Amino acid sequence: MPKANKRKIPEDFDKVKPTIEKLQLKLKEAQRKSIKTETKQTSLWPILKLDHQISRYVYSMYYEKKLISRELYDYLLRQKYVNADLIAKWKKQGYEKLCCVNCIIAKEKNHGSTCICRVPRHQLKDDQEHPEGCVTCGCQGCASTNKDD
Repeated sequence: MPKANKRKIPEDFDKVKPTIEKLQLKLKEAQRKSIKTETKQTSLWPILKLDHQISRYVYSMYYEKKLISRELYDYLLRQKYVNADLIAKWKKQGYEKLCCVNCIIAKEKNHGSTCICRVPRHQLKDDQEHPEGCVTCGCQGCASTNKDD
């Protein structure tokens, strides 16, 4: 949840407020439900998906559609409405569709190699196909060369 307001809320916050509040409520509900799921890893999937969705919404509003001001964008970053690390990666070539930052950390996860969701679908062999996707976040494939389904 965002930190307490110490700075003035930008005037154009009303443009994104309804969507962000709706997604924040879904995120809270997903966090409550995550306690009751069968495995630790799958319990995080809805949370990571919503984190991605909120961040992608703000990213597209600022960088792609140019509908919000820099002041509002910075405010949303400071108040932790969005995942700043994820947005920073989206600005780099090859990471435009990255699902979560955990999938590119090779040291701690993924057995020291690339996460299965980062491998382009056309490079996967039939025996490597993972219908359930990434075990870390549940992603079905976020390589930049994958076509949107």
